[in-house]
Amino acid sequence: MGIGIVATLKVQGGKNAEFEAIFADLAKQVRANEQGCLMYQLTRSQSDPNTYKVLELYKDGEALSHHGQTDYFRAAGPKLGPCLAGRAEIERLDTVG
Repeated sequence: MGIGIVATLKVQGGKNAEFEAIFADLAKQVRANEQGCLMYQLTRSQSDPNTYKVLELYKDGEALSHHGQTDYFRAAGPKLGPCLAGRAEIERLDTVG
């Protein structure tokens, strides 16, 4: 069964460009190295420019687990942290159909 993730991230004012650049590098590595990751897309709210959602879709739980264990994912946390205005909200979803 596929697994979806919606991660909501609030960014501090004035940190958008830095956050987006760090995330773009992470996304590039995810797309190049994780065959089990079917989608990894950063989106920004139209009503609040400091709110982002990461839309993720994984082939299965093993692919999601692999993602969280990669060196580049672990290295991104300390880089993204100073840009954030609080903890990320993570929603896990099961694919249907």
